[in-house]
Amino acid sequence: MDLSDQLKNLFPEHVPSENESDVPQSDIWMQDAPIICKYEKRKGKPITILEGYTGADTDFKKLTKELKTKLSVGGTFKDERIIIQGDYRDKIMQILQDKGFKVKRVGG
Repeated sequence: MDLSDQLKNLFPEHVPSENESDVPQSDIWMQDAPIICKYEKRKGKPITILEGYTGADTDFKKLTKELKTKLSVGGTFKDERIIIQGDYRDKIMQILQDKGFKVKRVGG
């Protein structure tokens, strides 16, 4: 007697449900317009700036935290922009494209 048979004996009226989708739904808002990824130097230090995302503040914060965690770098969200310390344009673009965003590289 396997586990499923034991569960059927314990809960005879229970009907197992099928999983609707194994694809995880993103918890942040996805947009059609591309996110602009650009590189700047401020006070001699390189930074990567993401502009053009039109989500809510909570979505900005979630996206910023996820990028900072995956890249293990510092960064912030202010003035409708995500600022990441260092030149990580290629890695950020790959992460965002894997999530389903359209990304446009500007400059260099």
